[in-house]
Amino acid sequence: MEKPTFIPLFPLDVVLLPSMSLPLHIFEPRYKIMIGLCLREKTEFGMVLATNQSMAGVGCTAEIVRKVRDYPDGRMDIAVEGRSVFRLVEIVEEKEYHQGVVEYLVDEPSELGSDRTREQQARLVELSDKCHMLLFGKSLGEATPIEPDLFAYRLAGQLPLELQSRQSLLEMRKESERRAFLLEWMENFLPRIADREKIRKRAGGNGHGTI
Repeated sequence: MEKPTFIPLFPLDVVLLPSMSLPLHIFEPRYKIMIGLCLREKTEFGMVLATNQSMAGVGCTAEIVRKVRDYPDGRMDIAVEGRSVFRLVEIVEEKEYHQGVVEYLVDEPSELGSDRTREQQARLVELSDKCHMLLFGKSLGEATPIEPDLFAYRLAGQLPLELQSRQSLLEMRKESERRAFLLEWMENFLPRIADREKIRKRAGGNGHGTI
């Protein structure tokens, strides 16, 4: 089925990635109208990072996988999942909410079946599990199978990347680049979070946060 090139837009200070799950609380009147339309017509909408009154040029479509809760005043909680990456060609303001003309982006080929990339994938899983243990005190557990081209997106959705780092990842058009980006990010992030945990434990033990 051909994807629509004219879609409703939801600008937000969040970066949605393909295959990433995200809960949303819909409370503004214009977005209650927009989400209601998407629910009725079973269509996706575009999520775009919005900061300082400007929108990013690349976003991701969101599929509403379920409505979690309705409120008496029309607010609602929904759960969405990221689907397709797009470039925003034009913003159209004909309705209460933003709409956009979009161009869908495809990945360039990546060599993902070599011994080197398999080793890199194992290393990414190992480091992301360490991040999760340090941040939340538990392992990520057994990962569900996923398409190789979505692997980096899935990992990134579970990590506390800064908005601009997440946006940079979304705009990369090669899976190999996304994996290399995440590997470097985690190798820099892990020592910092490990040091913070050591200080926290020491402060809890003797009342002092200095080493």
